Amino acid sequence: MRTIALLSLLPFLVYGSGPIRFAHVTDTHIGNVTAEEDLRRTVADINAQQGLAFALFTGDITEAGFDDELRIAKRILDSLTVPWYIIPGNHDMKWSGSGGASFARIFGYERIHFDHDGVRFIGLHQGPVLKMGDGHFAPQDVAWLRSVLAGIPSGMPVIFFTHYPLDDEIDNWYEVLDLLKPHDVKAVLYGHGHANRVRSFEGITGIMGRSNLRARQEEGGYNIVEMTRDTIRYRERSPVSKRETLWLTHPLSRTPVAAAPRPSFAVNDSFPRVRPAWKLSTGFTIASTPAVFRNALFVGDASGAMYAYDAGTGGRLWKTMTGGPVYSSPAAADGIVVFGSTDSCLYGLDAKNGKVRWKVKTGAAVVACPVIRKGVAYVGASDGVFRALDIRTGAVRWSYRSVGGFVECVPAVTDDRVVFGAWDEHLYCLDAQNGELMWKWNSGRRGTLLSPAACEPVIAEGRVFIVAPDRFMTAIDLISGETVWRTNRFRVRETIGGSADGRTVFVRTMNDSLYALGTRAAEPDVFWGIDAGFGYDINSAMIKERDGTLYYPTKNGVMLAVDAETGAVRWRHRTGVGVTNTAVPLGGGRVIVTDLDGTVTMLATGP
Repeated sequence: MRTIALLSLLPFLVYGSGPIRFAHVTDTHIGNVTAEEDLRRTVADINAQQGLAFALFTGDITEAGFDDELRIAKRILDSLTVPWYIIPGNHDMKWSGSGGASFARIFGYERIHFDHDGVRFIGLHQGPVLKMGDGHFAPQDVAWLRSVLAGIPSGMPVIFFTHYPLDDEIDNWYEVLDLLKPHDVKAVLYGHGHANRVRSFEGITGIMGRSNLRARQEEGGYNIVEMTRDTIRYRERSPVSKRETLWLTHPLSRTPVAAAPRPSFAVNDSFPRVRPAWKLSTGFTIASTPAVFRNALFVGDASGAMYAYDAGTGGRLWKTMTGGPVYSSPAAADGIVVFGSTDSCLYGLDAKNGKVRWKVKTGAAVVACPVIRKGVAYVGASDGVFRALDIRTGAVRWSYRSVGGFVECVPAVTDDRVVFGAWDEHLYCLDAQNGELMWKWNSGRRGTLLSPAACEPVIAEGRVFIVAPDRFMTAIDLISGETVWRTNRFRVRETIGGSADGRTVFVRTMNDSLYALGTRAAEPDVFWGIDAGFGYDINSAMIKERDGTLYYPTKNGVMLAVDAETGAVRWRHRTGVGVTNTAVPLGGGRVIVTDLDGTVTMLATGP
């Protein structure tokens, strides 16, 4: 992760040269139909004005975080004649084929602090990387913020700018808010909501800026901010008509407010037999599911490391560094650990010592997850290529080079078929022996962000079952690629799983419910459905079954264990507050959980 610190050489002043005037631009969404023209208009308007010190861009710079969108935004912003500072938003991180790594590569950083006229400005985003869920401050970013705040001179005013509001839209909002509160934070400036608004975050003024997009108007817009010693003023400006509207005059003073309730772990008291056998933290975002081979588990993180831990004790066995964050869930077999890195390479490591046995360079970052079957690793990438590699040597057995978008999912593999989705609206079925395209399916609905790309397809009874962001569940004939049935009855999104016997497929809806459906019927055949009480949930973790128990981890850190035959909830246990990745059940009542906060937990059920 790149950081930039720009510190003024001027002595510490308090608004030393009069009011500070700057532009606050947010939610430009390059990739949207009118976004490029809207941003060019705003840039030209900023350049035509006198007295603007700089411009702040507070996230959702692009629609989907694709590299070409980021490059377009950078070219437009490079024409600014005032300094400008930028952070990403959730749209720049969730659908990024580089796991967000391209933002820092293209713009030079993704978090920043700088001084202007005696005021410290600090910019930090919340992701989340490659995940649907609430915003989340990464552990490495929280550590960075702590160090920046520790170096601020006593009494120095601070402006914090970010993308989400500092409330429960961020699962660990309180970590950053508690760091900010002891300092003289004058305001939190943010975007995300696309509308001008003022709020209070436990006594700290929060100001949301409108989206730069024109929406239903003839032109887009942004805000001109004027800040004096004790007041902040916001004027919405239209870049074509030059019309300005003063909509906020607000005092920069703190009013003591009671803290909002922090997340509760009381659910764990209801199931005392479930407890962590061990728990560890790498200190960096973990956005993937571990692999287990013999008594070792393997997991990567945003530092670029792949770790091996003893599954019994949690003790570290080895650590191997790559050249970029690792968001690919590894696969392990025959003493080899296979995974991808955002450094554009696929790796094969020795499971015993972490030594690199082979490395294959691809044309772009790899955030996709491999599956190993009979000595062959099947894995996609962000370069439009899906590969089959010999896990002993890394030799590419075949390549399919016509994928229209990046791949992030775990493919489903049989002896003769490989099925996977991509962020190009399509589901692909390839011949497992030679990589030839057998069929290519799409829902008929346009929209890249509706692609069946995050779910792990379930193959059972000669059918492929998928769920997608369009809220539909679909059964597809494995041989022909024809749709067997399709329904939006359950309002699913990306979470699915299959039973070990192939008789049942399980899905999670976006509100509270889990369903079990039969895999053989000509139409949706519901075995059971339950209200599991987890509330609104859009986590893209899959459902895993082991020994008759289903395991699903929610977007807010609660592991749910359900009887696979009846849907009865067996237990719940909260391991954290943020998005948890697909769990790894090991049998014997043990299950491994990882999360975006960089923790790995082994849960065990006792008598």
